[in-house]
Amino acid sequence: MPWIKIIYNTEIIINGKGKAMPNNFDFGSMVFNEAVMRERLAEDTYAALKDTIKRGAPLARHIATPVAAAMKEWAIEKGATHFTHWFQPLTGGTAEKHDAFIEFDKGAVIEEFSGKILIQQEPDASSFPSGGIRNTFEARGYSAWDPSSPAFVVGDTLCIPTVFISYTGEALDYKTPLLKAISALNEAAVKVCRFFDENVTKVFSYLGWEQEYFLVDEALYAARPDLVLTGRTLMGHDSAKNQQLEDHYFGSIPTRVISFMSDLERECLKLGIPVKTRHNEVAPNQFEVAPIFEETNLANDHNLLIMALMRKLARNHGFRVLLHEKPFKGVNGSGKHN
Repeated sequence: MPWIKIIYNTEIIINGKGKAMPNNFDFGSMVFNEAVMRERLAEDTYAALKDTIKRGAPLARHIATPVAAAMKEWAIEKGATHFTHWFQPLTGGTAEKHDAFIEFDKGAVIEEFSGKILIQQEPDASSFPSGGIRNTFEARGYSAWDPSSPAFVVGDTLCIPTVFISYTGEALDYKTPLLKAISALNEAAVKVCRFFDENVTKVFSYLGWEQEYFLVDEALYAARPDLVLTGRTLMGHDSAKNQQLEDHYFGSIPTRVISFMSDLERECLKLGIPVKTRHNEVAPNQFEVAPIFEETNLANDHNLLIMALMRKLARNHGFRVLLHEKPFKGVNGSGKHN
């Protein structure tokens, strides 16, 4: 039997030979992924960027300029008019400040997106939590490009995954500690692996998360001041059958919910999120979505992105989504299982 490997659903490798395959799911169509980079970048630029992504090699500043130009042209073709450094402050969500792909010069307007802007920006950081490491008025914060997580387009905006750090280098986000942990794990694991194979140079860690969530009808949500004010349950009672809900767990998915799930999956596939599984969970109106496992940093970015998509798309179906709480004492809460 031949060995088969699928890469970004754009190419299939059979016995080492490439063959084009149809993009039935539009998978990764809104992602500046390896296939797009290979097509749009010069060979030496692509090789240098890939070396940074795969092995963590330092990225020379002159490489960022052609990458930024290619990224801008691709994003504009996808309908983007703005770009943002997409980061993960200590708020439990994501943050973004949008800038247009234009510069004003002596009364004229020109399109511009430089390598300097791609690599680093300085958004106002005064209103983000810092864990008590500094005063509020010390507003300077820096967002720096994370090449290991590909840029993507949402709506009319090119989103560039970044870390977020203070002027003195402290982490102001969740991505920076994660990248440090991945690096430390790689360093320790490589030392162990070299006892068995001295040619090992890098160890990759992978994560497969399963996101549980509740869907609450908007009218019922509006009637619950605790949900409206806090986004979670502060009052309630045990469900009639406690957790004995065999009729719901893995049961037939309601039509209205399957419609929401289908919309969610389509958007996820465009953004390169490899969602595969959906089903009813244990508690009433509790459900789950799960993707194929990915490299840990990318999997984390995709989880944050899918939660934002869920909040947005649920409204289109007359739902509000609850992601991480127990609705009643004695009933399963929502979680992320790895």
